[in-house]
Amino acid sequence: MIRTQIQLAETQYEALRNMAHRWHVSLAELIRRGIDKLLAEDATGPQAQREKMIALAGRYQTAERDVSEHHDRYFANLPRPPK
Repeated sequence: MIRTQIQLAETQYEALRNMAHRWHVSLAELIRRGIDKLLAEDATGPQAQREKMIALAGRYQTAERDVSEHHDRYFANLPRPPK
């Protein structure tokens, strides 16, 4: 692990310290968990989704000639992935 130093507002520190106590974890562990959650949300958030979709543009061929105009119609008919 890499040691780092951060500054928190007093209210943030007190709230996190109380939460860590209730959850029976260290303050550092609680902060690591929060960072992990934030990173996971960012990887699946709207900007990440947009970047993935843009990366797919032009990679596949189809017999359909109007996909660029009617892409919403084609995407709406695709099966949803399992959760």
